[in-house]
This record gives sequence, C-alpha cells and structure tokens, in this order.
Amino acid sequence: MFTGIVEELGTVEALDLLEGDAARLRIHGPTVTSDARHGDSISVNGCCLTVIETGDGTFTADVMRETLQRTSLGGAEKGSRVNLERAVAAHARLGGHIVQGHVDGVGTIASREPAEHWEVVRISAPREILRYVAEKGSIAVDGVSLTVTDVDDSTGTFGISLIPTTLDLTVLGRNKVGDTVNLEVDVIAKYVERLLTSGGSDAVAGGKE
Repeated sequence: MFTGIVEELGTVEALDLLEGDAARLRIHGPTVTSDARHGDSISVNGCCLTVIETGDGTFTADVMRETLQRTSLGGAEKGSRVNLERAVAAHARLGGHIVQGHVDGVGTIASREPAEHWEVVRISAPREILRYVAEKGSIAVDGVSLTVTDVDDSTGTFGISLIPTTLDLTVLGRNKVGDTVNLEVDVIAKYVERLLTSGGSDAVAGGKE
C-alpha cells in the first residue's frame, strides 16, 4: 500500500522485452533503493512493482505485458522520468490517501492553465473511471495523491490543482497536453458500488432479520 506522496523522481535506464508476455524494467532511484530488498514493493508512476534486484542506486522489476498495455509504462523508454514511492510503513503518517498501486486505467492531459501560485490541470478519463471520481474526493494520478477540484461529465474530464512542490518534484510538472497518465480511483468508491450492486444492499439497509 502507498500514500500517493512521491519520494523522488527516478529515471528509466532500460526497458527490455522478455520472451513471452513480460518485460524487465530498470530504474535509477537512490532514495527508494536505499533500503530496498528483493520482494519489496515500489510504486512507479502509480504502478505497484516488485523489486527483484538492486544495486548502485537502481532497482529492477519484472512487468507483465498486461501492465505495459494498460498503463503508461508501455510508453517508457530510456531516460523517461517516473514518480517513485516505497510502500508505506505501518508506523508512518498517511499523508495522502490509501493508494494500492493498482492502476484502473489511463487518462490524458486535456489542458493546463498556469495561475499565480498553482496550475490547474484537466484530465480526460474513460467513462468507466469517471463514474468513481467526485468533487473534493481523492484520486491518484501517476501515483500522486490529489484532490479533485471538479468533475465535468459532459466533457468526460476532471480538474486538479497542482502546487509548486508537486510541479517541481513529480512528473506532473513535466507532462504536456496529450500525454497519458495512470489513474487509480479511491478504492472505497469501488467497494461501495460492489456492495450496493451485488445483493449486499440488504445487509446495509436491514441488517440481520
């Protein structure tokens, strides 16, 4: 589990396709690898990956082809910058929100509007994702925990506001209009929908008979 508070900007050193349906990703990130061990989890642009090797400030992870096809990692190449976060420790503060590292889908940067002290960004999202997005709710964009400022169902977009720290320390400050981003909605919304549409609503409404 993660919090959506990015620890550092890493750099992709290699993305090697393997035989079959996988690839091997090597990323330079001295902060997140300072205490990383085999089997640890690291969020890469919001995707939870398992560390298989570390050394010289880098770590290596295997990536399934499905992940490459369903997330922005499929477009990664040598030199790409990525958001990195280690799994949260049980004693740590939950500075963002509960982020699983399970990307729900890919969105597109629709517009960017610089303001005096922040930047307003609109993201186009698939309808099946937008249904879970709520004004003032939480969403992870490329692994960054953000608050939704508004939702426009007519255009299929939602807005976020980025403060200078987010612009400086994450890839969101470098993304251009048209770039793709990984989206993970608040898991609580998905559980509530599942409960209300799978016959569990009786338990909510009436409890035991």
